[in-house]
Amino acid sequence: MPDQPHAHQILNPATEEVVATVPATSEAEVGAAVVRAATAQRRWSEAAPADRARLLRRFAATVDGYLEELARLEVREAGHTLGNARWEAGNVRDLLDYAAGGVERLTGRQIPVAGGLDITLLEPLGVVGVIAPWNFPMPIAAWGTAPALAAGNAVLLKPAETTPLTALRLAELALEAGLPEHLFQVLPGAGDVTGQALVDHPGVAKIVFTGSTRVGKEIMARGARRTKRVTLELGGKSPNIVFADADVERAAAEAPMAYLDNAGQDCCARTRILVQRTAYDRFLELLAPAVRSVVVGDPSDDRTQMGPLISRAQLERVRGYVPEDRAAVRGSAPDGPGFWFPPTVLTDVAADDPAVTDEIFGPVAVVIPFDDEADAIRLANDTEYGLSGSLWTRDLGRALRVSRAVAAGNLSVNSHSSVRYSTPFGGYKQSGVGRELGPDALTAFTETKNIFISTEA
Repeated sequence: MPDQPHAHQILNPATEEVVATVPATSEAEVGAAVVRAATAQRRWSEAAPADRARLLRRFAATVDGYLEELARLEVREAGHTLGNARWEAGNVRDLLDYAAGGVERLTGRQIPVAGGLDITLLEPLGVVGVIAPWNFPMPIAAWGTAPALAAGNAVLLKPAETTPLTALRLAELALEAGLPEHLFQVLPGAGDVTGQALVDHPGVAKIVFTGSTRVGKEIMARGARRTKRVTLELGGKSPNIVFADADVERAAAEAPMAYLDNAGQDCCARTRILVQRTAYDRFLELLAPAVRSVVVGDPSDDRTQMGPLISRAQLERVRGYVPEDRAAVRGSAPDGPGFWFPPTVLTDVAADDPAVTDEIFGPVAVVIPFDDEADAIRLANDTEYGLSGSLWTRDLGRALRVSRAVAAGNLSVNSHSSVRYSTPFGGYKQSGVGRELGPDALTAFTETKNIFISTEA
């Protein structure tokens, strides 16, 4: 195992300035945290459901009182636009509230059987490890943490190395709200040290991971050694399908932010824009000015629509996909410090080109023509991923047919909305395992126990 670094410097992606230095968690410290969490979890699970729900609502209210602070912290560590960061902080609050409502509704069943009474109980797993990504540090951390706590578990959250600040602050707010000490702990550190120790520890019953498909596969393999449960939300290369009968003007106007939100660092980014051939030229005419009009700049400015990439390494990765002479449409980006890349559109790209097949995780989209409905479905499914997607049409029958035919876990018709805390989220194929959010989120953090009681004398 690599040596554990003493600390990690957190850079502002827009300025490259150091905003904090955060100590890393060693393997031994992970082990100690698991022991503390197990003790806290036993007490938490024994508390009355109404009391657990009340504390989670108090946690939500406490987060609500610090929304602006959390949002601005997200701007500094992740480079998110201020509007996005405010939404993210609000999403943490709303998800805690939503999960709290499930505590007293986490019910089992009574199953008819001969000779007695059969009931099922939903019991907490114990200690849950949540490994959150750098692209949406706050909300995705809450996606695992809130329902796990509501189901009676303790949570050990490992944030990404580059974005631990909001997670650390949320842990402080949990204590301020009155959650028991050690029930929710944040363990900053490297993935191959802190994260690996969390995955390998026998006292951690489940891992919730959001990140690359490559790392997700490694976590799944390591977890299999202990038959450890996993929920994995992994990569994506989502299609945005525009039929000729759609409102092409609206589809073109909304296409840019469907792949430029968070500078394209979004697993749901609609980076493959599939346009019916008869509408292709018109769509490109409308798309070009829409892309060029996107305001890229200081993420703390309310007018900004797109901020920087997260790091120098990510910037170089994105550049590798887009030679200077290749872009059909290119927007603007600031010069000087910061990890900036302009909004970009590629056309006339071969189906096996890496820009078409790889998850670039940057502000780059490819526009591809298709002939008919069958061709659109074929292209949409021609990927190892299956996380999200959109389709635009005025034909309701077509909307339903194509939605059922596209192999993806989350689809939108005449919109680009995919993620709501009240609906399930997850992917097909190599986009993940399991589902998060929605009305069944708490059950993913429970064991089902069956009890038969004989009524025969």
